[in-house]
Amino acid sequence: MNRRTLPVAVAAAATALLLTSCGGGSGKADDKIAGADGSSAPSSASPSASPSDTAGRPKITLPADFKNEFEGWTTGDPVKDALLADIGQAIGSVDAAIASDEAESPAVPFYHKGDALIGASTWIAKLKNDGLTPTGTTRYYKASIEMFDDKSAGVLYCSDEGKAFAKERKTGKVLTTPVTANSYTRYTVRVEKNQQGVWQTTTLTSKRGDKTCTP
Repeated sequence: MNRRTLPVAVAAAATALLLTSCGGGSGKADDKIAGADGSSAPSSASPSASPSDTAGRPKITLPADFKNEFEGWTTGDPVKDALLADIGQAIGSVDAAIASDEAESPAVPFYHKGDALIGASTWIAKLKNDGLTPTGTTRYYKASIEMFDDKSAGVLYCSDEGKAFAKERKTGKVLTTPVTANSYTRYTVRVEKNQQGVWQTTTLTSKRGDKTCTP
């Protein structure tokens, strides 16, 4: 099992606040995207990723003291931009679910399925049980896309969790940690477009401290 890390301190270490996922499925995201040039996004920064226009999307509300920044999260290609926007929503859905007082979030299964949904649900439950919620800012960048066909793709991207931390829900104490190479993580995901036009994350793996993401 490959766990997607969180910018939330668990046990003795702070981890990156996203989602957990088993690296099962077809493996195409890892096999085809690794080492490929793909489609790199421009370097312009944007504070958030907007979803494509699909009816029935659940609302995602992050804590007031936490935000995700998506740097260069557009390519100019409408299909790839919609795909990246949905990955951004998938990330936000897990962050919001961890921070929420609700037992379940409709946004998580909306943007995830298969192994990714199982992993996300397990990780959300764990963090809620640990009494932790995210605070600070996580930056996402260096997105690279490889389209397998018109309904599936592999995506590589990086995260910088140097300014994202865990906060104890009951006390409000922020569990700060120093910035190290492990504050940077490379993610490899497979996404598939469903009948509603939503690009759902189906598998996810991560590599903390990857040199392609570190400064």
